[in-house]
Amino acid sequence: MKFLILNGPNLNLLGLREPDIYGRQDYAALCSFIESAAEDAGVEAELFQSNHEGALVDRIQQALGVFDGIVINPAAYTHTSVAILDALKAVQIPAVEVHLSDVSKRESFRQISYAGLACCRTFMGLGFEGYRRAIFYLRDLLKGEESV
Repeated sequence: MKFLILNGPNLNLLGLREPDIYGRQDYAALCSFIESAAEDAGVEAELFQSNHEGALVDRIQQALGVFDGIVINPAAYTHTSVAILDALKAVQIPAVEVHLSDVSKRESFRQISYAGLACCRTFMGLGFEGYRRAIFYLRDLLKGEESV
């Protein structure tokens, strides 16, 4: 089983950017955490981060026929990108949304998730652990063993 793990804009600045919201660990630490979680789940994971909406859309489109599932943290594009929503819907690969912070308790403009409309589940406010849960949830979903 092979998963594409997508991270959107400014996640490359983890540890520097608003550490009281996003934590003090850097992006390399997040990548290591994700790789470890994927190994624990017995799945292969390929990570991709971009600050550019089109690059994320291109990567989603390129996932068709290559990946079994997508874990996506669209970051700021969560609240603005119909293009990412449309790409996720077009490829029809099961996707899970992740957010380090609990966006439901943040600014009013963060209350809509376009990407989330194409995802089967969202994990938010769990920090790095949200990625682990998303990977395990997606693995179990694809095996027909998902739990609530």
